[in-house]
Amino acid sequence: MKILGIESSCDETSASVVEDGRRVLSNVVNSQIDLHAQYGGVIPEIAARSHIEVIGPVINQALAEAGVSWDEIDAIAVANAPGLVGSLLIGNLAARTLAVIKNKPIYGVHHILAHFYANFLEKDSQQGSDALTEADFPVLSLTVSGGHTQLMLFQSPTEFHLLGRTQDDAVGEAFDKVAKIIGLGYPGGPKIQQASVQGDARRFKFTHPRLANPYDFSFSGVKTAVLRQAQQLVGKDFSFPSFEIAPLLSEQDKCDLVASFQATAVEILTEKTQLAYRQYQPRAVTISGGVSANQALRTAFEETFPRVIVPDFSYCTDNAAMVATAGYFWAQTHSADDPFTLSIYPNLSVDKL
Repeated sequence: MKILGIESSCDETSASVVEDGRRVLSNVVNSQIDLHAQYGGVIPEIAARSHIEVIGPVINQALAEAGVSWDEIDAIAVANAPGLVGSLLIGNLAARTLAVIKNKPIYGVHHILAHFYANFLEKDSQQGSDALTEADFPVLSLTVSGGHTQLMLFQSPTEFHLLGRTQDDAVGEAFDKVAKIIGLGYPGGPKIQQASVQGDARRFKFTHPRLANPYDFSFSGVKTAVLRQAQQLVGKDFSFPSFEIAPLLSEQDKCDLVASFQATAVEILTEKTQLAYRQYQPRAVTISGGVSANQALRTAFEETFPRVIVPDFSYCTDNAAMVATAGYFWAQTHSADDPFTLSIYPNLSVDKL
């Protein structure tokens, strides 16, 4: 079964053809990082305009690289929740239009769930563990990205339970904000990982948050603690603007701050996942989402859990291969959506599905 996946929930325009939920025939991603870098974050209007400009060519390229015709496409899967309103609309409209014109079944896919399904994709490089299989269930899944941080237990590919999620900043968002405070640029994840190599992760201790639900997350306080520590290092009080701190910090202070922040974030993610692991005793643990590319996080999980599965780096950030795979598994247990009424849900949580 060949599925055409379409992803446009935030700032990546992507189309992919995946066979039987595992074999990637093509995965085309048009990144907007350069468009948003000067602003230190994604600008929704700019993102939507870029999607409009490139989504047609991206879909055509995905079909061409896969070497398939429309006659060989069995269904279309599109990320329709959650995400930026304008961005979601572009991908949704393109997918619905194609479903009608080409007479193909269409499946709306939850973007955060799709990150989990990236673990099913066959590996195209030697990046650690093999791919996820049905024999690995039940699976404990940690999704970590710029907009979301959540812990889920999957009994099967389409049966799941939300255990906890962030109550404020997602961990990827915290990485971006800390990088901005320190003056490292955007996106923050790769910048912090690189700078941390030269830093002392033990120099600063940042408190772990305590929440009513032990599986929930919070990174706003850790981010603020980094800001307060930076203000103290440059001899300023708490009223000193965050955007004026970076030029006053030494390079070593910057590296030590981000190394300590990264270590704290990894500790929080690992400890909460370990707590759930002890409670539910899954057969495997997965990490997915953009932050799953972080090497410190991968290492911590591999040292903590007996079977850890992570996607190839190319499938960690937003991509349509994960959407196509989600569509494949969703089609096994769900009816196709109506292309004339399939809508978008910018704030839909997985526990509302």
